Amino acid sequence: QVHLVESGGGLVQAGGSLRLSCAVSGSIVSMNVMGWYRQAPGKQRELVAAITSGGSTNYPDSVKGRFTISRDNVKNTVYLQMSRLKPEDTAVYYCNFRNLVVSRDYWGQGTQVTVSS
Repeated sequence: QVHLVESGGGLVQAGGSLRLSCAVSGSIVSMNVMGWYRQAPGKQRELVAAITSGGSTNYPDSVKGRFTISRDNVKNTVYLQMSRLKPEDTAVYYCNFRNLVVSRDYWGQGTQVTVSS
């Protein structure tokens, strides 16, 4: 089993910054991808950023250049630095751990990010 605990959400004005953290514990395999997804009211959950165990990253165009994902493989923690936030970034942000060996996803409980205009 894998457990994920997120922190760092909150309320921020447009143009501001926030940093999310996600600590992962449990049965962690080396072949994995860690990422952040978000879900706004009435919308589907969408990928925000992903990073492989080797450090390769992936971002959708909507956040590219504003968000940066990083990870500490010793602490088993993934971070999401969000800058130049926009009201449309408002959502619940979920941490994700993907075990590539058995193709299984694990999720955190979610943290609310609210960007005021």
